[in-house]
Amino acid sequence: MKKLLIVALVLAIAVSIAAAAWWQRRERPPADALVLHGNVDLRQVSLAFDGSGRVAEMLVEEGNRVRAGAVLARLDVKTLRLQAEQARAQSEVQKQSLLRLENGSRPEEVAQARSRLQAARSDAARAGQDLARLEQIASETGGRGVSAMDLDRTRSSTQVARAKVAEQEDALRLVERGARKEDVAAARAQLGASIAQLNLLAHQIELGELKAPADGVVRSRLLEPGDMATPQRPVYALALMQPKWVRVYVGEPDLGRVRPGMPARVWTDSAPDRPLSGLVGAISSSAEFTPKSVQTEELRTSLVYEVRVRVDDPGDVLRLGQPASVRLDTGAPR
Repeated sequence: MKKLLIVALVLAIAVSIAAAAWWQRRERPPADALVLHGNVDLRQVSLAFDGSGRVAEMLVEEGNRVRAGAVLARLDVKTLRLQAEQARAQSEVQKQSLLRLENGSRPEEVAQARSRLQAARSDAARAGQDLARLEQIASETGGRGVSAMDLDRTRSSTQVARAKVAEQEDALRLVERGARKEDVAAARAQLGASIAQLNLLAHQIELGELKAPADGVVRSRLLEPGDMATPQRPVYALALMQPKWVRVYVGEPDLGRVRPGMPARVWTDSAPDRPLSGLVGAISSSAEFTPKSVQTEELRTSLVYEVRVRVDDPGDVLRLGQPASVRLDTGAPR
């Protein structure tokens, strides 16, 4: 038993000596370095659908990592798809109407109009011959061979036949010239309106998918399938992977030693031997009381300035709210 106690004592002394040696040899910050303490901060995004509808699918859970563009949730868009089919059919009808106006009359229609004109001219010629014959008889007989009623009826028939000829001539010109420019423009505008309506419905169907705007981690799942979604109701809360910040606080005496853009080294208790590089970003322009989660009780009433240090974390080791220390080399050249 005594030998075991002696061995344990020797081991304890050896460990103490090794720890003391490590403490002496460990990297110490230079005299002009400034060490600050704070917490990791991430930007968060509340994701909501642009339109309203019933949630059909929720595809990710809390803690899942997602890539930019990944589909996170879907709305029920069956009604929109049916409306899109209707708009597509209407646009096809408008397209065919425009083609009919742009192509003009068919050769068969032109031939038919010419035939009608020829028939009207024949009727007019026959009516004119009948009128001339009756007028000649009336002239030779002194008005006794033809009644005035027959003569008036024949004159009226001749006028009607000549009017039909003029009507058929106008109809032939219209068929040969085709549709008016105004009619073509109106049909083209109607087709454009149908296409715009179809594109709008397609866009609304596309908005029925909620996609991640950037790489991140799902922090909260706020709706479930069957819930009604609106633009005012968030569906997910997403913590962005980049950028990452460490929020630290510097006192008034050291404020002049910190400037935006100066390099920084960041490390955490979980990885003290693997510091991360960073840069000083924003420096608050107003003082505030030291947050209780950052400093000791004696300094909680001290006025400090918030400093945000942007951290390059390619390995994604920092987590939201994680305590971190920041070392600034204030003696480095500007």
